[in-house]
Amino acid sequence: MITNPEEIDVILRTLLKEYKACLQIRKDDTSGLEVAGTIPTMQGKQKVDGIYFASIIPKPKDVRLYFFPIYTDVDRFENIDSSLRKCLKGKSCFHIKKIDDDLKTHIANMIALGIKTYQEKGLIVKV
Repeated sequence: MITNPEEIDVILRTLLKEYKACLQIRKDDTSGLEVAGTIPTMQGKQKVDGIYFASIIPKPKDVRLYFFPIYTDVDRFENIDSSLRKCLKGKSCFHIKKIDDDLKTHIANMIALGIKTYQEKGLIVKV
């Protein structure tokens, strides 16, 4: 079980960066990581160069994973594992205070489902 926020941050960044072929990295520094699609699209009433996908924001006691697909496509994520659901605060923000291999797998599966969902909608490129 990993409880060090710096180590959790590295794990989450690695999980998201596995999809760098279909996502653009908008920000990657000590204040966080932000990734988005690469296909120009409407996000609300504004045209953007790629739909926002996720962010990782390190905090002193945890790491926040903001995951937009769970907000835009709630029904696709109804069955996420209860250990991951417990980390969800609000509609799309996960507070990760500790992580083990099981939770890491559930997060990886959720990200993969988000990628698949946005690819099916034509919001990010298929690789």
